Order: sequence, then structure tokens, then C-alpha cells
Amino acid sequence: MSVQTEFDAWAAQGKDKGMEQRHWHTAKHALGRMPVEAGDRILDLGTGSGYALRALRETRDAGQGVGIDASRRMVRNARGYTDDDAVTFLTGDFQSLPFADGDFDHVWSMEAFYYATEPETVLREIRRILRPGGTFFCAVNFFEESVHTHRWQEQVGIEMQLWDRDRYREAFREAGFHVAEQDTIPDREIEIPPAEAFPTEDWDSREAMVDRYRTWGTLLTVGVAP
Repeated sequence: MSVQTEFDAWAAQGKDKGMEQRHWHTAKHALGRMPVEAGDRILDLGTGSGYALRALRETRDAGQGVGIDASRRMVRNARGYTDDDAVTFLTGDFQSLPFADGDFDHVWSMEAFYYATEPETVLREIRRILRPGGTFFCAVNFFEESVHTHRWQEQVGIEMQLWDRDRYREAFREAGFHVAEQDTIPDREIEIPPAEAFPTEDWDSREAMVDRYRTWGTLLTVGVAP
């Protein structure tokens, strides 16, 4: 199954809004770190519902925002969630971005990078379209150290890149980025029941749920273009 087919189905079922609600728990903390100034041009890779661009426009007075997604249905939905003329949405391939060198001040991606079939190519493309001093904020929940997310691969009909923290840093550097920071952002909003409530439908133990949400949460890697 292709990425487009998979996420067209998700969008048709309204899962784009569900993802927005879940991702927002940690995304808002990562977005708050982005050094966005008024008028900055932002690219959102794997935009989904477009929530990140809407937030940056509303809270940081960002300039033009462009969201790219492999799913035509996701893009159509995202267009319907805003009437802001400064935000546009495109269907496209991360590995061949239709922009000029140095076209953007910042790039954001949440829970999308690991779907790239050629992630190293994607990083080089992001580096190409960023101006000197521009940043790439890459946020993922599916990564090697977060062992309780590994089962997602069995639930999604497309291949996912399972990298560890070191591999993210290495790949960013190989693509020409300086790695400015890397850490994990815990999800403190998911309610974790008391130990006597386990096992649940989704979790064998409270320890496993704590490990997933509080210990690992979201891995954020930040690259800066020299």
C-alpha cells in the first residue's frame, strides 16, 4: 500500500483531526521552541490537518506557510480548516520538493519523516530549501528507544523507518546540518490509570504506558542550516 492510499483512507475517516489532538500534547512544546519571527516562511512536511501552520500563524505571526502531504484527501481537508490566504497546501513527494534553494526560513515535521522511503534524500532536500541559519524541527514518536511504539509497523500498511537517536543525529550531519539539540518531550496529558487498572485493552502494565508517554514521548531533533 502507498503512503497516499493509507492516509487518504485515514483522512476519509476523520483521523486527521484525531491525530491533531494527540500530536498537540507534545507538538505545542516543540513549536514553542522554534525561532520563528514575524514574516518567516514555513514549510510543514506531512502537514495532515495543517494544525502546525495555523498555530504558527496565530501565535508567532509567521509569514507564508506551505503544507505538503502525500495524501490528496489530507490536503483537501486541511484547506477546509482555514480561510487564511497566507497558508497553502500541496500534494507532493518529500524527496523532490518543488521549491528553490533557500526558499524557507524553517521546516517543521511531526510524525511524518519516518514514512519517507529515502530519508537521507529528504534531509538533503530540506537542507537545500532552507536559508542559511534556517532550522528543521523533526518530531517523531516512532523511534528505536521507544520500544512500545514499534508495534505501529504492524498496524500500518507501509514501511516505516525505525531509527534511533544516534542515527537521527548522524543523518542530519551527513545532510549538512548542524544538530542544535535533541531531546525527548514527555506527553504529560495522556491520563495514566493506577496500577490496579491494568492490564487494559492496549497496555499490559502501567510501567509500559509510563515508558511510552512519560519517559520517551516525542523525540525532537533540531538541525540548523549553516
